[in-house]
Amino acid sequence: RHRLSQCWPCTQIESRSPGVTESIRRAIIDIGSNSIRLVIFGGSARAPVVLYNEKLMAGLGSGVIEHGCLSYKSIAVALAGLERFHTLIAAMAVNSLDVVATAAVRDASNGAQFLDQVRALGLSVRLLSGDDEACASGYGVISAVPDADGIVADLGGGSLELVRVKAGMVHERVSLPLGILKVPGIVALGTDALEHHVALLASDVDWLADCEGLPLFLVGGSWRSLARVHMHLHEFPLPVLSQYAMPAADIDALASAVAIMDRAALKAIPSMRSARIPMVHDSAALLAVLTSVLKPSHLVTCAFGLREGLLYQVLSEDEKARDPLIEGIRFATQLQQQVQGYGDALMQWMDGLFGEEAPALRQLRHGVCMLRGTGWASNPDFRALGGEELALHGNWSGVDAQGRAIMAMALYVGFGGSGSGPAILAKLADAPSRDQARAWGLAIRLAQRLSGGAPSILDHCSLSADAGQLVLTRPAKLASLIDDTLTRRLDALARALGLNPVMAIADHSNG
Repeated sequence: RHRLSQCWPCTQIESRSPGVTESIRRAIIDIGSNSIRLVIFGGSARAPVVLYNEKLMAGLGSGVIEHGCLSYKSIAVALAGLERFHTLIAAMAVNSLDVVATAAVRDASNGAQFLDQVRALGLSVRLLSGDDEACASGYGVISAVPDADGIVADLGGGSLELVRVKAGMVHERVSLPLGILKVPGIVALGTDALEHHVALLASDVDWLADCEGLPLFLVGGSWRSLARVHMHLHEFPLPVLSQYAMPAADIDALASAVAIMDRAALKAIPSMRSARIPMVHDSAALLAVLTSVLKPSHLVTCAFGLREGLLYQVLSEDEKARDPLIEGIRFATQLQQQVQGYGDALMQWMDGLFGEEAPALRQLRHGVCMLRGTGWASNPDFRALGGEELALHGNWSGVDAQGRAIMAMALYVGFGGSGSGPAILAKLADAPSRDQARAWGLAIRLAQRLSGGAPSILDHCSLSADAGQLVLTRPAKLASLIDDTLTRRLDALARALGLNPVMAIADHSNG
């Protein structure tokens, strides 16, 4: 990894309050077969967020497909763009830079000469092997979905990486010479040419036979464009691509629908990138064939891929073990907490009542507790809707649409929202999940009234369920905190859980 401090001083980002984690700016230049990207990441090391993202359509792979080498035109476009990126990086004072090149440069007869030209610009570029590329893509998915158990399919311009991921590790992997730029030439050979070609390539990968029925995690802009089409056709209410799931049975119909869409119809789809439109038909045909060959249970769109995988691979084992959703929320909200430490204290206090939940639900509840501490920053008249908006549309990794809806319901109720909540939530999460989230929200309102946001008060009180009773226990010295509003909030939570409310005084030894 090329450290910019070796070339010029980097501006140090100072913490603005004790305990605040610094944002480290990490830049990656990804020299791909179709595009070249500069992405500057910030935020938590475990849950990076994009601070800046610029794409250059250099088309390096086109010359390689046609003539086996990078064309002079694409090289000129690439070098001009890379020089621009180099200047931007210097001005943005990033802490680290990693420059990588992938399939087109790897396959080109003049790839080595091109890399020398890139290095002459002052960029320390490294050429990734197919195995390197596959590993990074696999770990990119793991970084966003730690419990991913399936196959990653990363479609680039010049290659398709298939990677077996399980238990937080990359296992078998292969880089196939089947990028999106190569599909038109294969399709031109005949009606079934693409299907035969994919089947032939897959037949040489023996481990794929053991993966039938597992999820297929889709990485790459071409796949994301197809997910947007699927969202549009199915009127999915939350346009967030991360962990968007598509049934395998839908893919043939999706490919058929795309086949009859013209450019105008595709361009009308919200957030559809113009540069991706020429490739949508080919990517849909390829996905239909790939689904037929691999026979996955369902397909999951992943917003993280090679670049995020490169960042994840250099983390310590302790950092890798952290939850991306919680780390992302913690970093984003650390300067907005009404009292530092309240979110974690609230989570621990609620464990007395909800501690037997499955790990996936507990993760969402922890996220809700962290977000609750930011309520003061919203207009009081819109806090309930603001909490829902933050959960649904926040830039979080490690959570799917249903998880976002569950968090949104809890925050809506926790900030004082009444009724059944915004209609969108019923479209994303089932009734039992929403009921559970409502109970979280009511417990959060109870805690806020009890403690005023002070972690020390929650530390001395407890909430539990026992023999049909909801028991709020507090020490005698905190008797002054009990008022009519707190009693009503305890009653509301008890009704939601089908329990009888009880207030108890802790033993002197506990108080």
